[in-house]
Amino acid sequence: MKHIIAVGSKNKTKIKAVQEVFTSGQYDVVGYDVGSGVSDQPFSDAETKAGAIGRAKQSVQMDAFIGIGLEGGVEPMDDGLYLCNWGALVDQKGRVLTASGAKIGLPQEVADGLYNGYELKTVMDAYTNKHEVSHYEGAVGIFSNGLILREQMFSHVVRLLYGQWLFYQKHS
Repeated sequence: MKHIIAVGSKNKTKIKAVQEVFTSGQYDVVGYDVGSGVSDQPFSDAETKAGAIGRAKQSVQMDAFIGIGLEGGVEPMDDGLYLCNWGALVDQKGRVLTASGAKIGLPQEVADGLYNGYELKTVMDAYTNKHEVSHYEGAVGIFSNGLILREQMFSHVVRLLYGQWLFYQKHS
C-alpha cells in the first residue's frame, strides 16, 4: 500500500518539488487545493511560515501519511524587499516541522507592485510579459538568471523537512 504525501497546493512547481524528494515507490504525491490561512501575498517570514504550516495541517487531514505546505512570500529588510519561502511538514502524530530556503532581493519595480497591493505572481507575469511564471521558473528563476528555479528552491526546503522527519523517526 502506498502512503499519500499530501501537498497543500495544486501549483505544479510545489508538487514537482515534493515528488523530487519522495521518489520511493511507496509514496503517492497528491496536490490539494487548500488555503494557507494567511493573506494571498504574505509580507514577512512569520506570515509565510504560518501559511506553510496552515497548508501542511490541512493537507495531512486528507487521509495522508504526511502533509506538506510550501509558501512563498516576501520579507522587507533594510536594503529592500526580499523573496522568502517556507515549508512545513505535518505527520499523523501531529508533529510539525518547518524549514526555510533561499532569500533573494527583488528589483524596486517589483517591490513597488507588491507594496501597491498586488501578488508577486501577478507582478512577475507583468514584469516578464509571461504567463504563470509562478508555475515555472518563479521569481527566483528570473532574478537568478535561471540558475535556481522555483522547483529547486522548494525541493531544497522539502529535503530539509524530510531529513528532519527521518531524524525524529529514528530518535523518538
